[in-house]
Amino acid sequence: MTRPDIVRTILFCELAWLWFWTALPSAQAQQQAQSQHETIVVTGVFEPVPLEEADRPVDVIDARKLSLVSNSIVDFLRLDPSVDLMERGPNGTQADVSIRGGTFEQTLVLLNGFRMNDAQTGHHNMDLPLPLDAVSSVEILPGSGSTLYGSDALGGVVNFITRPPEATEVHARSAFGNFGVNQQSASITAVLDRLTEQLAFSRDFSTGFLPDRDYRNLEYFSNTHFTSRLGSSDLVLAHNDRPFGANDFYGNFDSWERTRTWFGSFKQGLGKQNEVSFAFRKHTDLFVLIREHPEMYTNHHALESYQAAFRRQERLRENARLFYGAEGFQDSIASNNLGNHTRGRLAAYLDFDVRNWRRFSFSLGAREEVYRTMRGEFVPALDVGYWVNSHLKLRGDISRSFRMPSMTDLYYHDPTTVGSPGLLPESAANLEAGLDWNVGSNLKGEITAFHRSEHNVIDYVRRSSADVWRASNIQQLTFRGIEASLKAAVHRSQELELRYAGLHGFQEQLDGLQTLYVFNYPLHSGVVSWQAALPGGLIARSRVGVLKRYGRDLYGVWDLYCARAAGRLHPFLQLTNLTDTFYQEIAGVPMPGRAVVVGMDILLLKQKK
Repeated sequence: MTRPDIVRTILFCELAWLWFWTALPSAQAQQQAQSQHETIVVTGVFEPVPLEEADRPVDVIDARKLSLVSNSIVDFLRLDPSVDLMERGPNGTQADVSIRGGTFEQTLVLLNGFRMNDAQTGHHNMDLPLPLDAVSSVEILPGSGSTLYGSDALGGVVNFITRPPEATEVHARSAFGNFGVNQQSASITAVLDRLTEQLAFSRDFSTGFLPDRDYRNLEYFSNTHFTSRLGSSDLVLAHNDRPFGANDFYGNFDSWERTRTWFGSFKQGLGKQNEVSFAFRKHTDLFVLIREHPEMYTNHHALESYQAAFRRQERLRENARLFYGAEGFQDSIASNNLGNHTRGRLAAYLDFDVRNWRRFSFSLGAREEVYRTMRGEFVPALDVGYWVNSHLKLRGDISRSFRMPSMTDLYYHDPTTVGSPGLLPESAANLEAGLDWNVGSNLKGEITAFHRSEHNVIDYVRRSSADVWRASNIQQLTFRGIEASLKAAVHRSQELELRYAGLHGFQEQLDGLQTLYVFNYPLHSGVVSWQAALPGGLIARSRVGVLKRYGRDLYGVWDLYCARAAGRLHPFLQLTNLTDTFYQEIAGVPMPGRAVVVGMDILLLKQKK
């Protein structure tokens, strides 16, 4: 018997043993918890639970509450210092997102639990066809998520969630600002007896703060929810179109790029225990190296991705659940540079979950994911939580994660960069421990320490500036870090939050080889955020973010938003980079200086159910 077989056998024997060990009284505690705690988290667990019950440090951001004092969905990610958002332009233009020092390929992006990661390259993971008005909440899970979601979730998971509307509404929004900013959006929601529908549209245009840094974002979104005797049904259809100037994005060239995304998903509940789902995503990428001379060098990639899943849950005891299911994925690409390729994989998972509220909880799970070559990845995870008292909770996680190479890692080639078809998947062993401190609703704090040991890390390496960058496996890379936060209600209508993330990486000796991505992480990242409901129906939000990246200078950015939330007319003001700081989230790609956007959101109709 091989070592992986022994690990599998031991794990599933433990699951069987734990099945009979769960007869502990908890029904009354669970009912009390559900009545007192309404914040729900779904990322990081197979079943929605109150946030205090999560055994992982999940950050839940109420997007609907912040929609008037935000400009795009990427604004929500900037509230968490564990998330390293590396934009090449405003409002998500070619944005890379990473968590806990992982590369942008090692963070999994979800929309309602469906994978949005691009098999061509992680540079397109944030090409989400998702207007601001459509987002209900954003959940950020730092650390491993492969047992739940499979490939790519080494550093963490970001899940953008849309929910059925609660009222029939019609509203429109328009704004203008410097750098030629011109924005329009609209949303229509209808709540009927068993049917709800939301239609949303947004347009975001800018002539650019520098030459060849213009952009145009168009997004269309539809979400239909229906309930029947069979169960609940959810249908999402969405599209976006993003042409943008890419000056200095990929070297000293006035480049241009256009990406487009088509997405459709369907979930069907079959009673209370079963669910089936299916999603389709098509993404195209047209890249022109020199904008005025497209004939010199042009790449065109078209990717189609399919995903399907069957999920089931069993209630074993009053406080114990068993979750299991199967998933299938297929990616196909047609490219003048990468060639034509198709790959698929199948996965099965099992998770045993115990919730003895305000005493202890744990989740023991495993996932087996198999490629077409019959090579597999086994990713177990154990999450544990223990309440020392009503205000203090200890938690821990031991898990494994992995990532499949992207199509670019395997097949890309140009005069400076070469892929490697023989790359092995990345893998990582994860260990974390944390403490949550909760004194009612006025004061909350948490601290987490983590250790991640990565193997076969995929990066581009070279020996000198005269060589080409070649995709390679790095045998060993280790990250250790700490995350801390403190949230306080300084007044009945004001909230202040202080957050910090520190990180340190250790890399094996590479005999003089240079690396491109793995040592581009933040050493220190801090966020001070303030939210307030002010007299006159006004609301305000301020964020100060300070970041020190490895090998680069420290910088800070201050953003301030305010709006009128009362009535039908909602004027708003957005001030970004108030200190006019010069900074680069991607080396060699400057970001905008001070910017002002002024607009109006008009509520044309509102009718509660």
